[in-house]
Formats: sequence, C-alpha cells, structure tokens
Amino acid sequence: MFKISNHRVLIAGILASPAAAFLGLLIYVVLTRASSDRQHDFVFRLTIVTLAMVMPFVFTLLLALSDRRRQRFTLSGKIGLALGLLSLALTWLPARGLVRRSRQERTLAATGVKAPLFETTDIFGKPHRLQDHLGKVVVINAWATWCPPCKKEMPALDELYRKHKDDGLMVFGLSTEDVALQQKFVSEQVSVTYPLLTTGGNVPSEYWDIQRWPSIFLIDRQGRLQPAPQPGASFDKTQAAVEDLLKAD
Repeated sequence: MFKISNHRVLIAGILASPAAAFLGLLIYVVLTRASSDRQHDFVFRLTIVTLAMVMPFVFTLLLALSDRRRQRFTLSGKIGLALGLLSLALTWLPARGLVRRSRQERTLAATGVKAPLFETTDIFGKPHRLQDHLGKVVVINAWATWCPPCKKEMPALDELYRKHKDDGLMVFGLSTEDVALQQKFVSEQVSVTYPLLTTGGNVPSEYWDIQRWPSIFLIDRQGRLQPAPQPGASFDKTQAAVEDLLKAD
C-alpha cells in the first residue's frame, strides 16, 4: 500500500521545481508592485526572490534529514532529494539578472576607463569599428524593438546626432535582435540616420548583455568610458552629458 508519509521526500522533491517557480514569480510581482523606487531596490528584490526560490529545496532537505535520523531514508527519498536539488537550477534566472544588472551599472558609472573596442556590421552590412572614431564623442544606445522607451528615445537621439555630428558626435544603436526584424522596425516604425549595429561581429558583452533597456554608453574623445544616465532617466540628462563631453578637450 502506498503511504504518503513513506514517500514524503519524493513528493516534496517532485513539487520543488514548480513551487520554486511559483514562489519566485509571486514574490517578484508582490515586491515590484510594492516598490517605491524600482531602480534602486532591484538588487534587494531579486535577492529576496532568490531566497524564496531556495525554500522548496530546503523543505525537501529537512524532510530527508528527518527520515534519515529515523532510519527511514529509502530509495524514493534519495530520488526526491535529487529532484529537489534540481530545483536550485531555477535560481539561475534571478542570479543572472543580478550579475547582468551589476555589470551594467558598473559600466554606466565608469569614469576614464578605456572603452572596450568593437568591430561589427550594421543592419545593412556596412562595417564599423569603434577605434575609427577616436577623437569623437561616441554614444552607444542598446535598444530593442519590443521596448517602448526605446521607441520614444530613438527619435530624440537621432535629432541630437544630426545636430552635433559635425561637432564630433557619433551615435550607434545596438540590438541583439534579428537583422530582418530591425530593418522592418526602422522602415515601418522609427527611422534613424545613425547606424544600427548588429552583434554578429566582435562586440564585447558589456554593450549588449544588459538588464535594462534602453541603455546609453558614453565614450569621450580619448576613447574612455564616461558616466552615463541610468536607464529610465530623462533624455535631457543624456543630451546634457553628451554636450558636456563635446565641449571638453
């Protein structure tokens, strides 16, 4: 006869992964809705989500330890514990978000650090190299077709480019999306005159493996990263930062 009490570790292990996914989503939604400053408490929220997703495995482990003390740790318990352990793999999602967000913020806040060089093509196949623009102020705009703030920012960024390109300003858009999708986007929705780069060439992940869109990276005339406004900041801050760099020696 099948007794639940004799297979509780197995049951807990089977339920651990869906429970971890449910708890992670639930906690994230609740904390995000309750947040008064989503930008600054992002790390806190993902940390709590990660801890919540670990709980189903912890519960399974406690049951397994209890059965072992009572000498009731059978094969089904071992299988259940192994399944529970697999649920920890789901914490990779928020953990990866934390790593990507942290790296993005470090790059945006960098001052005087040599900008990673890239060499790639734009969506029409024309080659571009960052090193060819030494002596100019370079703006790299990480964007996506599905990003509403990107659609709003791109025309303003294009206007800034056209206004100051003769003063030494270069602007690049950068998306990881399919080239055909990007071409359709600029032909039907938002047309810009600055190049839209692909990641098909040699493009360091600092520019595209990010957590928040759109994201602006600023490079001065000496090829060094300079502090950029955080994603979500008004475009006026981006414009002011670019114009300050253009005025600098």
